[in-house]
Amino acid sequence: LQNMKMVPVPEKAYGTFFEGDCYIILHTKRTSRGTAVDLHYWIGKDSSQDEQGAAALYVTQLDNALGGSPVQHREVQGHESETFQSYFRNGIIYKKGGVASGFRHVETNMYNIKRLLHVKGKKHVSATEVALSWDSFNKGDVFLLDLGKVLIQWNGPSCSIAEKSRGLALARSIRDSERGGRAQIGIIDNEKDSPDLMQIMRMVLGERRGELRDAIPDTKADELQKANVRLYHVYEKDNDLVVQEIATRPLTQDLLQHEDCYILDQGGFKIYVWRGKASSPEEKKAAFTRAVGFIQAKGYPSSTNVEVINDGAESAMFKQLFQRWTEKNETQGLGKVYTTGKIAKVEQVKFDTTQLHARPELAAEQRMVDDASGEIEVWRIEDLQMQPVNPKTYGQFYGGDCYLVLYTYLRSGRPHYVLYMWQGRHASVDEITACALNAIELDKKYGDEAVQVRVTMGKEPRHFLAIFKGRLVIYEGGTSRAQKSAPEPAIRLFQVRGTDEVNTKATEVPARASSLNSNDVFLLTTSQVCYLWCGKGCSGDEREMAKMVADIVSRRDKHTILEGQEPAEFWEALGGKAPYASEKRFQEQITHYQPRLFECSNQTGRFIMTEVVGFCQEDLDEDDVMLLDTWEEIFLWVGKASNEYERNEAIASAKEYLKTHPAGRDLATPIILVKQGYEPLNFTGWFNAWDPYKWSDGKSYEEMKNSLGDVSAISEIKVDLNNISLNKRTLSVTNLAGSSNPNSSSEYKSHFNHSDSNSYSNSSNYNSNSSPSLMPNGEGVYSREVLMNRTVDELPEGVDPTRKEFYLSDADFHDIFGKSKEEFYQMPKWKQQNEKKQCGLF
Repeated sequence: LQNMKMVPVPEKAYGTFFEGDCYIILHTKRTSRGTAVDLHYWIGKDSSQDEQGAAALYVTQLDNALGGSPVQHREVQGHESETFQSYFRNGIIYKKGGVASGFRHVETNMYNIKRLLHVKGKKHVSATEVALSWDSFNKGDVFLLDLGKVLIQWNGPSCSIAEKSRGLALARSIRDSERGGRAQIGIIDNEKDSPDLMQIMRMVLGERRGELRDAIPDTKADELQKANVRLYHVYEKDNDLVVQEIATRPLTQDLLQHEDCYILDQGGFKIYVWRGKASSPEEKKAAFTRAVGFIQAKGYPSSTNVEVINDGAESAMFKQLFQRWTEKNETQGLGKVYTTGKIAKVEQVKFDTTQLHARPELAAEQRMVDDASGEIEVWRIEDLQMQPVNPKTYGQFYGGDCYLVLYTYLRSGRPHYVLYMWQGRHASVDEITACALNAIELDKKYGDEAVQVRVTMGKEPRHFLAIFKGRLVIYEGGTSRAQKSAPEPAIRLFQVRGTDEVNTKATEVPARASSLNSNDVFLLTTSQVCYLWCGKGCSGDEREMAKMVADIVSRRDKHTILEGQEPAEFWEALGGKAPYASEKRFQEQITHYQPRLFECSNQTGRFIMTEVVGFCQEDLDEDDVMLLDTWEEIFLWVGKASNEYERNEAIASAKEYLKTHPAGRDLATPIILVKQGYEPLNFTGWFNAWDPYKWSDGKSYEEMKNSLGDVSAISEIKVDLNNISLNKRTLSVTNLAGSSNPNSSSEYKSHFNHSDSNSYSNSSNYNSNSSPSLMPNGEGVYSREVLMNRTVDELPEGVDPTRKEFYLSDADFHDIFGKSKEEFYQMPKWKQQNEKKQCGLF
């Protein structure tokens, strides 16, 4: 906002915010259900009250103009929501001052700059301008000394690889968007290894006195705090605002009445205002004012996030705070796991399993790894050891046991593994623990490549049903061991659900009449006979599958009986007639929950999760453990370089996540452990454009650092009070990326081109010998200094500006790109362009 008016911000300045200003951000995104619109107003810490009020007013006006569909957000500097931060992938930069104070946006190629940026965050990066002093530094963060033509990234000794990588991405973003690609980046990972860069830092900041401060921990809300949700009804009575608490966790959707407005308080971490369709225009208009008043009344920090949402246009985050959220015209998904006694008829829709590999999004939606045609091996945990199960009894699981099921399938000609850990409801704690420990040992045997799935009895995932080809039988208690401690019951009742080999399961239920359900087929086994009881609502397919299961659970004669035509012996076996569920099932409404990705951390003793909004494969960092919540399942993705503590605590983190979820989630939800590089289709399908070669082709932090080029020729920088002048003298320094090269000559050439020399120092002593060699080294080969970060005018004659990389020597090419020219030119054009941009050769 400029003079209380909205003024467009140039696109190249997106992500840069002046602390004395307010901004309005409109974000639109196409989804499978239409267009999602978000409106944010951002408040700088030094902005005036008038500007803040004007920003809120403009947001309300824009909301009206857009028909009331946007989700509105109030954002405060330094406390932005994860949704807001997701728009600026390279990070957010806060600059001192504001438009009103005479500051202007940095123009491209402006080099007369001297500032220090404090960079924070792993997933969401922000950079704040701080005082040019060693006092601003600490051991745990990244700091960027910006000197116009040179950016020096100083990494604190306690920084993680992810923080260093994000810092470097931000430095490159400043170089490319603000400096037209002409600035150089130097990195200090270890001060002792970078004496020359340290010399420049001391020239600017002075000598350092005393020790650096320790790392400052981030103040974040933990999951326990976020789980404390409360719903308030907000209304006016006799000109007074009344806020009345009406419910706490778990919340249900029917609490929200269309005629009213509500405030949902998520443990003081975030405040939601829900505006009913039929609420008055005055109430709708007062949403932000009421939210801010509520924050003040509760004594919450003024930086607390506010999200205003309209009835019918709720955000995914809001819906997931409720135990159950259904949309109009939404019906039951395919193959849902049922619970006994629920009255809901499900149309079983068949889908073509051969499409799974061609369409990974289908694999994800159907929760299917493959078409279930692979090999299976089953072990039972006996005396805390693995005991092979007789293949003839594969598919029969007893509630008093724990089992390990190894599923092997081929993909692109090589084996992949899924290891299911099935935990019986009546198994001992020791057996459950032994099951997990044996799974780790079995995983090691297969090179740590297996996807591990924790399966709780009764909550078997769809793929687990499919691999047993319709022969899955769950016995309530007992064991499949040879020495059984108790005799098997003479009378058993099984409920059979499923229409084909992919989705059928038989579950033992209490052998009494009240367990029956008119919509299903039941098997009643006695010592003389096995009854197939067919409810009025069951289909022909369901009856056929039940016949197959009947041969597994009983060797006795099979008698098919229809509901209403039961012989007296049938009711006698069940202990007499009793009422049971007989209404016709209707299609159950279910929400298609949006998948959500989180970074997990509980090293501080508090369980903290950072959401990555609008996630993609790039957000899976090698040194992280990430949690993907698809509602029916929880995936834990384990990066190769993640620390041992977080790997060991991964399953505990997932259980904690379910336990503290505001919606009161089912603690038996399957938890799936996925290793980097061995992701199954039902995981990759949730990501747009998954690249299976990313882990082999993607650049590590060290490779990115080295790809900055051999920028060892940084010129000596002299600092005076007014500006920085670069003397064009050669200087013996180590390579600017921070790693010294013992074989390189002590004479280096300057990287700065001739035409720029006067803009630095009119009195510079220009030494013609110090310019980069413009003579090709051999036929048409030039040194990297001549080609990298050069405009068309600055290139040697005859060099094609669209193919700068072609003129590099083979050794330089391989050093910069990490591959040969032949390999590079075989890559897709877009991939080549991306790598050239990263390396300053675009």
